[in-house]
Amino acid sequence: MVYPIVKLGDPVLEREAEEVTEFDTPELHKFLEDMFESMYAAKGVGLAAPQIGFSRRISVIDVSNGENPADKLVLINPQIVGIDGRQDGEEGCLSIPGFREQVRRAKRVTVRARNARGEEFEKTGEDMLARAFLHETDHLHGRLYITHISALKRDLMKRKIKKLQRSGEWG
Repeated sequence: MVYPIVKLGDPVLEREAEEVTEFDTPELHKFLEDMFESMYAAKGVGLAAPQIGFSRRISVIDVSNGENPADKLVLINPQIVGIDGRQDGEEGCLSIPGFREQVRRAKRVTVRARNARGEEFEKTGEDMLARAFLHETDHLHGRLYITHISALKRDLMKRKIKKLQRSGEWG
């Protein structure tokens, strides 16, 4: 099932997501399949559960855009445990369609999380994967990438979005 993507302005995007305590259930496995399907349908490389309206600490990432099944990652209750270096790059978000900004992030990131079976693991990513780890983990803490840009750029973006909302082109 493809879920619609929740857009900036929805309160679920601005609050801390709830920790997952039940693993390896048919419902969780189905939900993860639906998350990947929703992410691919929206042409994203990552998706956090709050972005489809569920306040749960779950995100899925595939920087290969479905090209390499080995790149599919499920992060449940993730924590960033290491960061190193820095990179500047353009970043966008499925919940803020049509907008992209330069964002400074760590170049190398290590995340500790659980998989669908509840097994804990650590994974280190660089470049795009590091950016995805940070971006999706931010979502689970109620933050969007626009918190990492200047107040002026953020204000201009929000004004444009308000204009789109008034004209019925947003939401």
